[in-house]
Amino acid sequence: MTEWYYSDAERQQHGPVDAGSLAALHNKGLLTADMLVWREGMSAWKPWGEMIREVIAGGAPEDPRAEAMARAAEAAPNDGAYRPYAIAEPSPYTPPQAQLEAQGSVVLDGHVVYAGFWKRVAASIIDNFLLGIVGGIIGAILGVAIGLGSGLEDNPAADLLINLFSIVLGAFYFGWMHSSEHQASLGKMAVGIKVVRTSGERISFARGIGRHFATILSAIILGIGYLMAAFTGRKQALHDIVCDTLVVDKHAFTEHPEWQNEELGTVTIVILALSALLFVGVFLMAMIAGAALMGGMR
Repeated sequence: MTEWYYSDAERQQHGPVDAGSLAALHNKGLLTADMLVWREGMSAWKPWGEMIREVIAGGAPEDPRAEAMARAAEAAPNDGAYRPYAIAEPSPYTPPQAQLEAQGSVVLDGHVVYAGFWKRVAASIIDNFLLGIVGGIIGAILGVAIGLGSGLEDNPAADLLINLFSIVLGAFYFGWMHSSEHQASLGKMAVGIKVVRTSGERISFARGIGRHFATILSAIILGIGYLMAAFTGRKQALHDIVCDTLVVDKHAFTEHPEWQNEELGTVTIVILALSALLFVGVFLMAMIAGAALMGGMR
């Protein structure tokens, strides 16, 4: 019995199923002409419209819809142009690894591990820590230089310049790093994740900057935009949805999807643990200082 695999409207791969199951899906309208199917022996996934005669017309009574679908597929130009629904992302439990299409170094096949909320938190902690150090050092230098030049210790122009520099530094850092060959900031590289388009391609520098400023949308709604990464289907935060990006494992959309890590990873666990300890320590110190202040007032 021939085993078939198919992709649904959400580009998730299903199977194996037999030909009868495919026919039943077709009859229910759940398998449309542009959805992709594959069986052993096929060199690539093909639209259902091209394979329908093999499955339905081969043994089932004639289906006018099947014949119309097959004729339409035969009449379609074979010019290599982009066709809708050209990618089917397999679900975690499906075995076949037939390559659908490749664009440069992007392999549009294989299971994709989306970066979970806590991996992204750990990467953000690392990035903000590093940016804080660099921004603090350069900001201090700028502040001293402007203060000495103006003869004023408290110079509003210096404060404005330092704030503008901080904004530009963050935008340039994330825009440049996310659009680089690593497709990741230093924090994301440390935890083993990267930023890509929903097609798996590298994002542009402009999109990287736009995504950085789009995080403002995720923040101003009480951080709910960030929390969306824990609940959306492909772990997208609000700024990812706005900018058509994904945060995935560093080996996603490569020739070795089997190298992806479903677990948090050592770096993520260590960063989260240290951050939790620091938070608890600061909280306890604040409690002790508050209690001492209240005792002194008595």
